Amino acid sequence: MLEALTAHVDLYCERTGPEFWSEPLNALTNLAFVAAGLWGVREVRRKQTGTFAELLGWWVVAIGIGSGLFHTFANELTKWADILPIAGFTLAYTLLNLRRFLAMEWPRALSIFIAFYIAAGVITALVPDWLREASNGSTGYLPPFLALVFFGAMVIRAGNPAGWYNIAAAAIFVASVAFRALDPHVCAALPIGTHFLWHTLNGLMLGVLLAAVARYGKPVGSE
Repeated sequence: MLEALTAHVDLYCERTGPEFWSEPLNALTNLAFVAAGLWGVREVRRKQTGTFAELLGWWVVAIGIGSGLFHTFANELTKWADILPIAGFTLAYTLLNLRRFLAMEWPRALSIFIAFYIAAGVITALVPDWLREASNGSTGYLPPFLALVFFGAMVIRAGNPAGWYNIAAAAIFVASVAFRALDPHVCAALPIGTHFLWHTLNGLMLGVLLAAVARYGKPVGSE
């Protein structure tokens, strides 16, 4: 079991071996997440948006730390340190959209939340294998992209400017996913790969979302 968890993972162009510092650009660009998260925490505190909003800022810092661990130690265990904070932030930010941007009560918010992620999961499962392989597994990020577009449109329709931040983040996400998907296809011409641009643009994307949280994410009613 321990051997399986510590088995070396080699997924990106830049990695040249199992050593700690074999992905320097991929490792260092995780500072984009840390910077975005700390900026978000500062903005939330400055605008007094509340504890949950501040938690989302720290969550983005955790994304940077988890991804940094994966791009240095690069094994099955640290892969989960990369995946879980991203998944957790996606779910938490969706709930913030429903509860604070759309001012929904918990029963309705949870019903829409569950229905959406069931539908997004089915859509993702239906993606053909050839596309999953050609995109370097990037189709796994379809649910958070769909969430940004779907809930962004809902928030805009409700008259809340926060929805435009979701749409802007979705546009940045398209570019970042393109660089993630390109990485294994450019190794011969560009040994450093393009995965570091996935980190850099996603740091920007999360900063945009935290700006929406800080400006429009105050608790509604008695929450």
